Amino acid sequence: MSESRGTSLLIVEDDLALQKQLRWSLDRYEAATAADANAALMQFRKLTPGVVTMDLGLPPDQDGVTEGFRLLDRLLELDPYVKVIVLTGQNDQSNALRAVRAGAYDFLAKPVDPDVLALTVERAMRMRELQDENRRLAAGQGSALGALLTRDAAMQRVCRTIEKVARADATVLLLGESGTGKEVLAQGLHEAAGRKGRFIAINCAAIPENLLESELFGYEKGAFTGAAKATPGKIEVAHGGTLMLDEIGDLPLSLQAKLLRFLQERSIERLGGRQEIPVDVRVVGATHQNLRQLISEGRFREDLYFRLAEIVIDIPPLRDRQGDAVLLAHAFAKRFASEQRRKGLGFSDDALRAIDQHRWPGNVRELQNVIKRAVIMAEGERLTAEDLGLATDGGALDELDLRTVRERAERQAVVAALARVDGNIVRAAELLGVSRPTLYDLMAKLQIK
Repeated sequence: MSESRGTSLLIVEDDLALQKQLRWSLDRYEAATAADANAALMQFRKLTPGVVTMDLGLPPDQDGVTEGFRLLDRLLELDPYVKVIVLTGQNDQSNALRAVRAGAYDFLAKPVDPDVLALTVERAMRMRELQDENRRLAAGQGSALGALLTRDAAMQRVCRTIEKVARADATVLLLGESGTGKEVLAQGLHEAAGRKGRFIAINCAAIPENLLESELFGYEKGAFTGAAKATPGKIEVAHGGTLMLDEIGDLPLSLQAKLLRFLQERSIERLGGRQEIPVDVRVVGATHQNLRQLISEGRFREDLYFRLAEIVIDIPPLRDRQGDAVLLAHAFAKRFASEQRRKGLGFSDDALRAIDQHRWPGNVRELQNVIKRAVIMAEGERLTAEDLGLATDGGALDELDLRTVRERAERQAVVAALARVDGNIVRAAELLGVSRPTLYDLMAKLQIK
């Protein structure tokens, strides 16, 4: 979901007693208040709240609506996505409807029922969060990391780190299990850096040791049997661009020394050559192995590690990315269904449950392969857990109803707070950041004695 917007609610009400009552009813939100249009605009510019509740009758026109409509127009001009909830008199429905036509999110008649107000604000908050996320995702499609789909907070921090270090001329080391998307991130780093050269990736574990040196550094004609002409290596080919050394933990010790020299000197010698060839290339290392353990075992050079680890980025496995497995499954299913001309293909509930419960030891690569096979082989219009080859525990889908989830979280917080202060209601309310009457109401609603 979108990140916290700081102060999320602005209450615009010139009746100070009612203003206080509204703030008390909505004390679960970080709320700011204003008694007139000028103060409201000042607070809005300063705090950029996602939701605003406002009376149309504001000074100096408390008996009219001119000032209220002027403020509504100004708020929507400053932020077209703001959710404005208009509070009107019982007999003022025409102006309320006019406000909705002008861009207000909803209206409520005074006196306002606190429960109805809280529900309306909650819906407005949720709508604003969804719109913010949709805009972020849409913007991401055109960014260097647009190919990486995630809603997980830890992965989003990884993406922000990649974007921050892209322009810096620093060597980056990506650490994570196989299949977590290290190459996608390396490509995103290359694109965000704006380098004119190519992105070149080489898997150090996939090439035999006797061939890896020539693959990396190239060779001159006659350097060995079969070397019929001079051939540049991957490092040279990546000149002006980015070289990704995948599974660098498998690099032989003999080549580690030569790679260290290149990172220090920024020049290479081809096999069988004597000429120093300067190369400008951004190096990105990647591995699923514990390099510090390899160092302690004498299998990886510590000086090379420190050369590679100027910026270290840990990539979480798919099982730790909340909601990402299902998100990616939908994206893969849509792509492969389009390739197989099977439009409208979706998932059954048991398939989604299985995807969410599976540990995915092969991470995103395993998920992609499972979905591709299922799309090709499945006969129905819905992919089932059986189609995916995944087992489920047979239980119900995880509870996603917001009210139930919120009540569960509220119960946990209230019980924990009461336990910490040995049942002292005043201190528990302070810990929870609510008033004592609100805490009593919560305890009654949640049946906490």
